[in-house]
Amino acid sequence: MSSRKELYDLVHSIPEGRVCAYGALGSALDNRVSGIVVGRWMAQSPDGVPWWRVVAKNGALPIEKRNPYLGMDQQQLLENEGVAFVDGRVDMAAHIWEP
Repeated sequence: MSSRKELYDLVHSIPEGRVCAYGALGSALDNRVSGIVVGRWMAQSPDGVPWWRVVAKNGALPIEKRNPYLGMDQQQLLENEGVAFVDGRVDMAAHIWEP
């Protein structure tokens, strides 16, 4: 299985209302990669992958740097799933999921 396919399968397994950090996903792969690589792969994820459930380890939404509108979309999608935000970041203590 390719590392990207394995990553996308892992992202599919993140339950609704939960989030996972880029680095945690990269560390969980059979062939480990950095959170930066995970971010690059997530930017190219196929349709149907719940990309909005992948966030920075501190709860920030790094996609905002690339496109502020995607950041707003991500926050709205997470809030629709019941994810709480504190000071503009995901409440990681309440919503973290570990692979």
